[in-house]
Amino acid sequence: MKVRTIVGRELKILWADGKGVSLVAIATAWGLLVGTRMIYPVIVPYLQTSYGLSLSVAGLLVTVLWLFGSIGQLPGGVLADRYSERTLLAISTVVVAAGVGLVVTAPTPLILFIATATWGVGHSLYPIARITYLSDLYSDHLGSALGLTMATGDIGQTILPPIAAALAVAVAWQVGLGFVLPFLVVAGVVIFFIVPGQSPTKRADDTRSVWDSLDVLGELRNPTMRGVAGVLFLYMFIWQSFTAFYPTYLTTVKGLSPSIASILFGVFFASGAVMKPMAGGAYDRIGMRWSLLGILVPPVAGFLLLPITSNFWLLVGITVLISTMLGSGAVTQSYLADSFTEEMKGTGLGAIRMTTATLAAGGPVIFGMIADYGYFDEGYVVLAVIMAITILITLRMPRS
Repeated sequence: MKVRTIVGRELKILWADGKGVSLVAIATAWGLLVGTRMIYPVIVPYLQTSYGLSLSVAGLLVTVLWLFGSIGQLPGGVLADRYSERTLLAISTVVVAAGVGLVVTAPTPLILFIATATWGVGHSLYPIARITYLSDLYSDHLGSALGLTMATGDIGQTILPPIAAALAVAVAWQVGLGFVLPFLVVAGVVIFFIVPGQSPTKRADDTRSVWDSLDVLGELRNPTMRGVAGVLFLYMFIWQSFTAFYPTYLTTVKGLSPSIASILFGVFFASGAVMKPMAGGAYDRIGMRWSLLGILVPPVAGFLLLPITSNFWLLVGITVLISTMLGSGAVTQSYLADSFTEEMKGTGLGAIRMTTATLAAGGPVIFGMIADYGYFDEGYVVLAVIMAITILITLRMPRS
């Protein structure tokens, strides 16, 4: 009853004063964006067949999506500090729709890579503007608001990949990916006309360049900030490596059908949809360190158990164990948003997310190379070791 009371109180706070409409619009679009992005791992086997790609090249294709989805986050953060976040959010969804349209019509591998890069750039404009808008809207409850928003991302990642897999089997992979296009366009239009615009808090005559804004990385002299950035980097490396090939691993190594593999992939994100609001709420109440420890320990066991079982129900349990790591983003990004000044919040978040995500984008191609050499199972043991290092970094953080 106590948990229900806390959850109910948090939801009332988030909905109060007309804020809930904006939260729903932003969260729904986020769910579409990240759900669409997670269709890519599901259709990787089809891309290999259609374009003659090896696992390594397919991993590089996923890396391009992550890479261009990260390098645009600093410019996106600078723009969020200077201009209306609402406009950036709307533009992001429309550009992603254009990129997806190019992917499904790409005649050659080169065009496929260019289209994927366009998709990534469009996606990169959304995350920072989303966080800065919500931090202004919910100054005392950012963890809960961000956790709930991120949870809708997991709902999208739970629902859209299985639909894509079914359409790819029944019709074609182009239909499996392309069916999201009208929803993305509608989401952009809804944000532009429904979400209230906010006045920029920065000076209109601010002439700092994107490169000048990298000075904000000097904040990493703070040991706690440095530790949080390190946790964010390692989490992104693990998450991108795992999600890029988990459906492929389940079909090629564990012998599951593509449809069952996509459902199990959805279980991963469905569990995350529960974990992220809980993690965000825990950050608001008990702080960063203990929240992260509870989130990061179970995946170590999950990664170690994954190579040694092929039983479906055990795989479901292992997938749920691994999924607890999805809550770390609600904690680390809430902390980072709270740590920067109002004038530099978007730039600071953009600089750190761009740096960590760009470095982490190499994960899928490295993991793909490991799999190409026949060491798929061993790759998950490596991920367990990296997660253990992440826990050690967390243990060195302040308790409060």
